[in-house]
Amino acid sequence: MSGNKNKSGRMSRDKIKPMLFSTMKHYDGKQFLSDVISGIIVAIIALPLSIALALASGVSPEEGLYTAIVAGFIISFLGGSRVQIAGPTAAFATIVAGIVAKNGMSGLMLATIIAGVLLILMGLLRLGGLIKFIPYTITTGFTFGIAVTILIGQLKDFFGLTYPEGTVTIETADKVKAVFSNFGTINWYAVLVGVICLAILIIWPKISEKIPGSLIAVIVGILIVKFTGMPVNTIENLYSISNKLPTFHMPDFSLDAVKSVASDGVTIAILAAIESLLSCVVADSMINSHHRSNMELIAQGCGNIGSAFFGGIPATGAIARTAANIKNGGRTPVAGMVHSIVLILVLVVLMPYAGLIPMPTIAAILFMVAYNMSGWRTFINQCKKAPVSDIIVLVATFVLTVVFDLVVAIEVGMIVTCVLFIKRMSEETLVKGWKLVDDENDPDSISLRKVPADTMVYEISGPMFFGAADKILTISVKEEMKNLVLRMRSVNAIDSTAINALKTLADDCKDKNVRLILSHVNEQPMNALKKCGLYDEIGADNFCEHIDAALERAAN
Repeated sequence: MSGNKNKSGRMSRDKIKPMLFSTMKHYDGKQFLSDVISGIIVAIIALPLSIALALASGVSPEEGLYTAIVAGFIISFLGGSRVQIAGPTAAFATIVAGIVAKNGMSGLMLATIIAGVLLILMGLLRLGGLIKFIPYTITTGFTFGIAVTILIGQLKDFFGLTYPEGTVTIETADKVKAVFSNFGTINWYAVLVGVICLAILIIWPKISEKIPGSLIAVIVGILIVKFTGMPVNTIENLYSISNKLPTFHMPDFSLDAVKSVASDGVTIAILAAIESLLSCVVADSMINSHHRSNMELIAQGCGNIGSAFFGGIPATGAIARTAANIKNGGRTPVAGMVHSIVLILVLVVLMPYAGLIPMPTIAAILFMVAYNMSGWRTFINQCKKAPVSDIIVLVATFVLTVVFDLVVAIEVGMIVTCVLFIKRMSEETLVKGWKLVDDENDPDSISLRKVPADTMVYEISGPMFFGAADKILTISVKEEMKNLVLRMRSVNAIDSTAINALKTLADDCKDKNVRLILSHVNEQPMNALKKCGLYDEIGADNFCEHIDAALERAAN
């Protein structure tokens, strides 16, 4: 009964069905009121963050709101999570800025659409479970790396620096160089505004959690600059602002255009999948629920395509906004949809006033975003306590994220992880001669067994795969022996390389007229040996259930 229940539960979590349709079965007015209140609060939180993240991404302020409105609504409507809030996130900021700098907004639109299509395919192919194959060290490393790149990217506005015309600041290294080269242009008024806003962001949560500190920092920053006349750049000094509703745009779908941004589309898809599914996992732990990972990927794909067509930037699940939704009573996708609708009203009514926001205030908000997402305590703890191989992956992923980009970091991180894992597993695989142990209750133990004088017994422990296949060949077949027993109860898997090594051993035994007997072969190795024909070559009679039968076979 319990087995069927577990299977049913798995199927429920994996099915392709929006969570909204499931939650509507028992929906009532009380929950609707909670969702509406939570949606309004989350929209207030999302307003300054969407603007700040848009600027950090190198696009205009309203495009951040377009993303939260369009992608946020679609992802909530179609999503596989009950409480996920989607929109622009810090993880995309540096990636988007780089794409915009190289290929412009049309290139970004096309890359986002490509990413959306890939996400939909990933969901339809039921690849949502693959998130578990991304090692914790890699996610920790690139998250900390993204946080550092965001912080570096905001140093210019926080210190009010002025760069000479033509200064290139696409890569993180370029930004660091520009900051040091032009630090003499520091604007102390900008620093003062930035420090005050940063202090508010740090202190305000201890005073009240109902009103977001970012909103208070924005209001205070506007008042300081407006009424003191400080020479500090505001959004309207650097960007043109529009309060128009998002309109449909059609990007260039030519083959050359697709080729130029295809890799960027893959980057966005990978990051969106990781970020959104990690957010869903965190949300599940907070509300004791289970998300539908494949449906969530499909929703993320549709949301990103919609965002691109209506002038937005890449979107994914936002952990901070999702957590705020949960804390304020949101329990169904309705809250996320309300959050998007409220942002439409904000866009039309309040967007003209967004131009008054000082740039140091935006920088301070992004400093806090970077700090909160960085997980620096986890990073340091891993560096202190994790195995050396994990530390290598962690630090390599972090450095590559900062110096190059996320795709390089994940690719190299996964390769290094696999190589180190193979090395670790090969060290765990042992082939050793038989030793007596005192275990009379275990029918597979070798305690007090009588071994025929003309028989050798070897025990193999651990997976038999290409990284450890050479250890099989260390078994020495002596011509004066008549039987070689391989005890394989600790071998849970075997691959083609190890099968080839085992065949070489079997051929050696055959040449020297030595019978090869295998004891306690598990299911996967047994199936593999049958499929390749080695089972028939060795002989069915020489496969024994446990060591007693193998020794009896040798004696006879």
